[in-house]
Amino acid sequence: MGATTPLRQPAQPGGETERVRPPARAFASTDGLTRQELIDAPVGWPRPSRLLTALEPPAKKMAAGMRALGLLTVGDLLEHLPSDSREARTVGALRAGEQATVAVQVRTISARSVRSRRMRPLVEATVFDATATMRATFFNQPWLVERYPPGTRLMLHGKADGRGGFGVSHHALAGEADGAGEPGDERIEGDAVAHYPAAEGVTSTQILTLVRGARRALADVVEALPAAARVADGLPDRPTALAAMHFARAPQEAEAGRQRLAYEELLLTQLLFLRRRAIRAARTGAHVLDQQATLSERWLRECLPFALTGDQRAAIDAISEDLTREAAMQRLLMGEVGSGKTVVALHAMLRAVEHGRQAALMAPTETLAEQHFATIQRLLGAESVTAALLSGSTPARRRADTLAKLSSGELSLIVGTHALIEPDVEFRELAVVVIDEQHRFGVRQRAALEEREPAHPPHTLHMTATPIPRTLALARYGDLDTTALHELPQGRQPVDTRLVSGESERASAYEHLRAQLKAGRQAFVVCPLIEEPEPLAAGDGTPAGGGDASRVGLRAATAELARLRDGELKGFELALLHGGMRPREKQEAMAAFASGSADVLVATTVIEVGIDVPNATVMLIENAERFGISQLHQLRGRVGRGEHRSSCFLVGPPTPRLRALAEHTDGFRLAEIDLELRSEGELTGTRQSGFGHFRVACMPDDTPLLELARERAQAIFAADPELRSPEHALLATALEQMLGGEESLQPIPA
Repeated sequence: MGATTPLRQPAQPGGETERVRPPARAFASTDGLTRQELIDAPVGWPRPSRLLTALEPPAKKMAAGMRALGLLTVGDLLEHLPSDSREARTVGALRAGEQATVAVQVRTISARSVRSRRMRPLVEATVFDATATMRATFFNQPWLVERYPPGTRLMLHGKADGRGGFGVSHHALAGEADGAGEPGDERIEGDAVAHYPAAEGVTSTQILTLVRGARRALADVVEALPAAARVADGLPDRPTALAAMHFARAPQEAEAGRQRLAYEELLLTQLLFLRRRAIRAARTGAHVLDQQATLSERWLRECLPFALTGDQRAAIDAISEDLTREAAMQRLLMGEVGSGKTVVALHAMLRAVEHGRQAALMAPTETLAEQHFATIQRLLGAESVTAALLSGSTPARRRADTLAKLSSGELSLIVGTHALIEPDVEFRELAVVVIDEQHRFGVRQRAALEEREPAHPPHTLHMTATPIPRTLALARYGDLDTTALHELPQGRQPVDTRLVSGESERASAYEHLRAQLKAGRQAFVVCPLIEEPEPLAAGDGTPAGGGDASRVGLRAATAELARLRDGELKGFELALLHGGMRPREKQEAMAAFASGSADVLVATTVIEVGIDVPNATVMLIENAERFGISQLHQLRGRVGRGEHRSSCFLVGPPTPRLRALAEHTDGFRLAEIDLELRSEGELTGTRQSGFGHFRVACMPDDTPLLELARERAQAIFAADPELRSPEHALLATALEQMLGGEESLQPIPA
């Protein structure tokens, strides 16, 4: 999607606000009417209840597809937005094999006789536009001879055969026709046609037909934006924006409608963030950790085996200041791979311990939790701080002992997985919570630890190893204070990253890997799959067992282990690690690699975070094109942790993503590139910040809209934080609908 232009640019410091209104045609639903005619037009009021009218699919086979798409009511249908609005091609410009949409007029039309029952009835029409004539073929629809008489204007979507023929897959009436169509048919105007996300049993054209039939219901769509905001920002109302998307006369009209809807979505998001911040600031009761630092400072001075970076010291200072307040901290710590987030988090946890309170660290996987626990034990050194590990595989006897010590306060630090939020886990005085890789947890899971003691909510530090660009941080984490670690600790060396596209380059990469192993170093080999997919069935191009054909040709860790043992790495000790192994098997594999008894760890992306083996100097990633930039950057961060120079080999075609990895080592710059290449939903995953990824807005293209919406949200919130004014009542309702039951709009404490 191309870059968009905001309807009004936000004011720049020291300058005047520039207003950019959409073209007059963008929302010209009143073309041709005089001012007096508009004044005299009858006034109608929206009746939102009519949007709840149930849809009745015209065919039974459509019902399941419509349910899958969530199209149950008229309102659902109008909110089911087109994926694009395609500008029609001219007949004379069509190329062989091209999928296209054309605007044509019928010259002749007839049904071809069918000799065999196995043959589908054919309807052939001679159609034309200003550039050429062609033959359009419709399959299994003999009634079209009566429906599309000569003179009818049509929008056809299909495939050109290069010989003057056009196989039609979707079709609809377009504009006025000399001949009569079916009674009640509405026409598509202009030379663009909307294409909708479809499902099995229901096509885009069928959805378009239903939307055309529900067009009058647009009058019942509720406008949530205050009139003053719409006028100030040069915005059309919501019904007009929806009409522009569904019935655009050109793609740019659909884009103008999308911008209006994206603005509303971003405005609601920013209002939600502002409310959350205000609620936290007003809610007191968190444990105030303001006593003189003793244990934490002694640990920094005597136990830490390296000097803090400037970023680490600044993060520790900011977090320590947060911990002195009665309002619970909610901070996001973004850290470069190997930037030392765990040290910052452990300092916060020790601040709780030295106040006689407890702290917990929750990680999304057992492997990561185990690595965190091992790292914390190593970093604590001689400090006598009681700590334990709790996960789903913790033996029953040890689990019972751990829970008893937690509830009595005998246990100060706990590291674990989702097991920490199970109902039988009780704390004596939980003061600090650290949630690692927080985007892997749902909203409810992240809040579970915070809600253990409503009277004393814990301070919460969210951590992510994925650097997040400012735009995305503002759009996704606007309710959190953010801190970034850019610097790498002393001793960390940049990793030499190379692309491997051919067999000769692969052989060279393994030659380098063997040389490192002979020098006493270790290596990772990462594969995208655990097991190889089933072989293809003869003739149909699908796996024999019904597997995913797109996985064929990808390297699997189990098969690669066997191949390497008899091939490039024969004579070396190899270990296997993947998410499908039992916990004890994982522990044994990691222990073998960490101790040096295994030279190479063949693994899946389970090693993406939390693995720290300074002696590992080579990372070789098979089918690297299957991974995202962020994931590859984190995998690369598993090497370069010791005194020896390290290398990362990306095996795959030289795609823009892989080239970016080879050219850049700064994770924040890579995150910006990733955001440019991918949608924000792909970058961060879904279920962030209380709701799924944006439905209409698209980052980073809509960054100007985001800035504009944030400016407007701040003004609205400053004037009416509870959204109680009549002009803001519908905004509050829209916020509730956006959350969809994930959370409710709580009142802001006085």
